[in-house]
Amino acid sequence: MAGSTIGRYEILSELARGGMGIIYLAHDPYVQRPVIIKVLTYQFAMEDFHREFFQKEAKIIASLEHPNIVPVYDFGWKGSQPYIVMRYLAGGSLEDKMKTEQLKLSEMSKIIQRVCAALDAAHARNIIHRDIKLANILFDVDNHGFLADFGIAKTKSDAEEEWLLGTPSYMSPEQCLDQKLDGRSDVYALGILLYEVLTGQLPFKGANNDQVMSLQVNQPVPSILDSKPDLPVFWAEIVSKAMEKSPDDRYSSAGELGRDVRDLVSGRWYMRKL
Repeated sequence: MAGSTIGRYEILSELARGGMGIIYLAHDPYVQRPVIIKVLTYQFAMEDFHREFFQKEAKIIASLEHPNIVPVYDFGWKGSQPYIVMRYLAGGSLEDKMKTEQLKLSEMSKIIQRVCAALDAAHARNIIHRDIKLANILFDVDNHGFLADFGIAKTKSDAEEEWLLGTPSYMSPEQCLDQKLDGRSDVYALGILLYEVLTGQLPFKGANNDQVMSLQVNQPVPSILDSKPDLPVFWAEIVSKAMEKSPDDRYSSAGELGRDVRDLVSGRWYMRKL
C-alpha cells in the first residue's frame, strides 16, 4: 500500500489493522503534514450498519471540536470504502507509555485532567464514548494527551435500541447488561483506567469476554491497595467511587473524578479532609 494514494493523501505505511478498519500513516501534500487515515475495510463497507457507524464517528468528532480530542481533518470515499483523515500524534498511546515507563503521579494527573475535560465536553453534547481505554489516549510530541476513537460512541438521539459494543475489560455493568447508558458509564471506564495506571493491571480478568463482563456486573471492585499497599488509602476511595456498580453512586461527571485526582496529587485533598 505504501506509495499509493487515498484521495489526495500519499500512503507512507500501514500502522494497524483492526476488526473494522485499517490505519495508515500518510502525507498531505497540500499542507505538507503527516496525517492518519482510517479506512473501513471492504468487507464492512458493504454493510449499511458498519458504514453508518463509520460515518457517525467522523460527524461526532467534527461536532466536538475540543482541544483534547483528536481532530478530524477530512472525510471521503475510496471507491465504496469510506475513510477518515485525522491528526497524526507522534507520541504513541498511553498503552505504549505503560509498557516502557512508570508514570509519575503528577504526569498521570495531567493526563486524567485532559481526558476528563474532553469527556465532559462530549457528555454536554449527549455523546457517550463507550470505549475509554489506554489504547485510546494518544500523545503529541509535547506529551499532551488526547482522547481518540469515537468509533462506537453513542448519542442520546440514537435509536432507543442498544448495541452491546465496547472492550469488556473496561465496560460498565450497565454496558455489559446492554442497558441504557449515560456519561457515568464512561466514568466507570475511567475508574478502570485509573486502577490500571496505578497498579499496572486490570481489576477484572477472565478466561473469556463473557466471564469478564460477569465480573464487571457481579464482583466487588478489588482494592488497589491489595496490589499497591504503599499507595495512599485515598486512591482506593477515588477508584471505588468511580467504579460503583450503580451509576447513581459514582461520580456524576468525569470532571468531578478529575478534580479529586488533581486534588489528591497536589495535596489539596488533605486540606479538604481536615
